[in-house]
Amino acid sequence: MKRFLMSAAVVAALPVAAQAQSLQSQGFYIGAEGGLNWMLNNSFTTTLSIPGVFSGSGTTNSAPATGWAAGGMIGYDFVGPRVEIEALYRDNKSTITENGIPGTLGADFNQTSIMANVLYDFMAGQTITPYIGAGAGIAFTNFSLSGLSSSSTAFAYQGIIGVGWNINEQLRLNLDGRYFGTTNPNYSFSGNVAGFPATLSGSYPNNNFSVMASLQYKFGSPAVAAPPPAAPSVTAPSFMVFFDWDRANLSAQALSTIKQAADVYKTKGNARITATGHTDTSGPESYNMALSLRRANAVKDALVRNGVPATAISVVGKGEQGLLVPTADGVREPQNRRVVIEIQ
Repeated sequence: MKRFLMSAAVVAALPVAAQAQSLQSQGFYIGAEGGLNWMLNNSFTTTLSIPGVFSGSGTTNSAPATGWAAGGMIGYDFVGPRVEIEALYRDNKSTITENGIPGTLGADFNQTSIMANVLYDFMAGQTITPYIGAGAGIAFTNFSLSGLSSSSTAFAYQGIIGVGWNINEQLRLNLDGRYFGTTNPNYSFSGNVAGFPATLSGSYPNNNFSVMASLQYKFGSPAVAAPPPAAPSVTAPSFMVFFDWDRANLSAQALSTIKQAADVYKTKGNARITATGHTDTSGPESYNMALSLRRANAVKDALVRNGVPATAISVVGKGEQGLLVPTADGVREPQNRRVVIEIQ
């Protein structure tokens, strides 16, 4: 299942998203968020009904209001694409004026939304990561007016644009702006007007702009890579050289080991060398296969510079196969990032 999800992410994203990233890895995350919410000014029709006495309608105007929003999310990061479920509460206080009626009334618009969001990170894995997204879901709205309250349920949708800061592999800080809207919520208030039971009803537009900050924590991110260990003792004439995570360049220690292998080759006369590249289990399998070949070819080039004929060297890439230290999938293990030099 994990391989299928990784393949789907590669197809949906840019090709570079398949590469192993330095500050972002696949996994579940949770987060908390909060910020400011602006509910736009509304103009809508309200119907007043007093059974047997009066029934009519008028235009109601709501002033624009600045409020607040807070909530959280749980999601899964594919390193590029992300999907999440978000719960957010918004509250905005406003004033209401009714055509033909002097003065204003205090009103409160609050709503709780449950949204399914799809987002995409550009430059995934870098320290600064711009992103865009969209979401759809449901909103539970409440409109309060002069001590009366009415609730409704509406379809909700939103668009998101923002930028993320990958503090490290597990913590991420986001700042985004978003438009949030719903289908028009219905309301109905019941009370007494001039001693008669009356009903006030209608629906209102629900359009919001929000500026949100969020902090996210990712579970199960790979541990920070330890320095490459010293080459273990291997029965001659075999040698091992090790690599940093997601790298094919040779360290000074690796170059020293390769020189030793070249010297042994020269003492054996007519011999052949096989350079077999390996990776750990972090990152996509197809990417690791190519990375293991790059490591093997880097060792071959160094052997040639040390006097070994290129025709005497074969290179093999085994990717995640043949682990020196068995691990679960997605684990960065320094001793598995290696090339084995065998002199035959």
